[in-house]
Amino acid sequence: MRVASSLLMAAGLVASIALGVAPDARSQGTNWSSPSGDPGAMRWSPLETITPKNVGALTVAWTFKTGEKNIAAGPNQKAARPGQLQVSPVIINDTMYLSTSYAAVVALEASTGRELWRYDPEVWRAGQPSNGTGFVHRGISTWTDGSERRVFINARWKLVALDARTGKPIPSFGTNGEVNLLDGLRRKVNPLHYTNTSPSLVIGNLVVVGNGVGDRLRYPNDPPGDVQAFDVRTGKGVWSFHTIPDSGEFGWKTWEKGSWKYMGHTNVWAPMSADTARGLVFLPVSTPTNDWYGGDRLGNNLFAEAVVALDAKTGTRVWHFQTVHHGLWDYDLPAPPIMATRRVDGRTQDVVVVPAKTGWLYVFDRATGKPVWPIVERPVPQSDVEGERTSATQPMPTWPAPFARQTLSEADLIDFTPELKAKALALFKQYRSGPVFSPPSVKGTIAMPGVIGGGGWGSTSYDPDTRTVFVKATEAPALFKVVTGTPNDTIGYKTTIDLRQSEISVQAESSTGSDHAPPEALPIIKPPYGTLTAINLDDGKPRWRVVLGDTPGIRNHPLLKGKTLPPLGVAGAPGGTVTRGGLIFITGGGDVLYALDKTNGKVLWQHALPAGRGYANPVTYATRDGRQYVVIATGAGENCELVAFALP
Repeated sequence: MRVASSLLMAAGLVASIALGVAPDARSQGTNWSSPSGDPGAMRWSPLETITPKNVGALTVAWTFKTGEKNIAAGPNQKAARPGQLQVSPVIINDTMYLSTSYAAVVALEASTGRELWRYDPEVWRAGQPSNGTGFVHRGISTWTDGSERRVFINARWKLVALDARTGKPIPSFGTNGEVNLLDGLRRKVNPLHYTNTSPSLVIGNLVVVGNGVGDRLRYPNDPPGDVQAFDVRTGKGVWSFHTIPDSGEFGWKTWEKGSWKYMGHTNVWAPMSADTARGLVFLPVSTPTNDWYGGDRLGNNLFAEAVVALDAKTGTRVWHFQTVHHGLWDYDLPAPPIMATRRVDGRTQDVVVVPAKTGWLYVFDRATGKPVWPIVERPVPQSDVEGERTSATQPMPTWPAPFARQTLSEADLIDFTPELKAKALALFKQYRSGPVFSPPSVKGTIAMPGVIGGGGWGSTSYDPDTRTVFVKATEAPALFKVVTGTPNDTIGYKTTIDLRQSEISVQAESSTGSDHAPPEALPIIKPPYGTLTAINLDDGKPRWRVVLGDTPGIRNHPLLKGKTLPPLGVAGAPGGTVTRGGLIFITGGGDVLYALDKTNGKVLWQHALPAGRGYANPVTYATRDGRQYVVIATGAGENCELVAFALP
């Protein structure tokens, strides 16, 4: 470990970063206290200095480059490279805390972007993580008792507690400030196959941590998805919840033929959330090992792809709802459940809203887990893959209506040119397709939504003033073609799907004499590829829906030169941040930051991001002088930076 802290030697700096352990009246309502805005994951701010009337004057206030570099292999070092900067920073009393792609923690002066301190856990020494995203990290969590503040970073298999004033590890936490997350698991695992991309969750005096496991890692006894809680002061383990139940635990019989003993994944890689008043932690649980073939884990497989409410003090299950039985589509619950309210018949009901890759919002009474609107078990197509046994039915919300396409027909195929339409149709006819939950097949099944959603890890925000959820959708199918191979050290099962062909697209040669080569892929479907929908929770009805963003790689494709294309939208997981001032700030995963009118989705302001894609959720906060800022993380690799906007 190391701490780089060149600025801390200045005496004046210590005073300027007192870090506001006890917030004063000036800071109330101006902070952004967690990556999701608050423990309930609303991604909402009460700030209203920036409004629809003046947002057009927003300009860049400051930028901050993370400065991380590609690292070559060497003694005790594997090659590593930073991935996308996907963080949503935390801002408390004029100090900003963020995690970088390499999971270093940086404290900045929130009004200028000036670096105050930096701590690097050096997890890059182990080389690239096997998680499919490379080195990315989406935020930190903090805790305070009124006299001190701690910052927590869950970096791969490490949980580290830092002093918020200095950035130094706190010796009394774990061993010299660090807890090895592998020590509390039910079995030994390969540390290189265990990682974290989402922030931990602090509730009361506990810090709760999930984990990530790469989808391509599929072998017996791979890392389990145990969720662990630790004392914020000592680092001592307090409880562990088994997302795959052990023998005798609730749900263990849904893993037939003893598969609960050796199956893994079923992890909570996505951000968690909490109802602090009720003392509940909400887990959005992901898919079991071998996302696309379940012959080695017959049964419904609780608590895979379920939302689970736990008693925060004990880790005991209070209620759960499984959104997908015996999952075969990689339909993780990818986003933090939202603590929201609705008004019905003159009374207020506390609810939890769960966005999903399936393209549905699942809405439950927060205390009981009872669906607000009926969720009906309906028959679904069955698998003919040898050894597989799909669930006869799947739970389908009757309301709200889906926010993303769930089927793919010939009418949906790309038709920008006759050549593209013909090639898309020929490709489409090679494979099976059908309604949502059509299972993977040896011939190949086109699934809609695909593996990236529907909804993604940052897809939602919630406005408590209007009781409206804003959900970003990605429209992209996937191809699930079942193959049989020889097991190895990362794929330990004979039957799986061919991940090399999971993206289905049209490879079209130019018919206009263009020298553009090689031919580039275009989506098999028509746009839009990304939308934003406003859904009111009182009645579940959509208030508006807009195509969000653009995809320049398609619009400027040589084969489409001279074509007038409709609004395209942008595919991507990030959603927006909504403000009382009447705005939604969002990129949708593209390279432009937009400000939308929250009443109708109209674009009121936009700014191209110099470092490229803003694949993160923006945040907003105000400093003690009352100035409101909007910050977005942008770029990837060695070109990662934060960009802060404010009124002149």
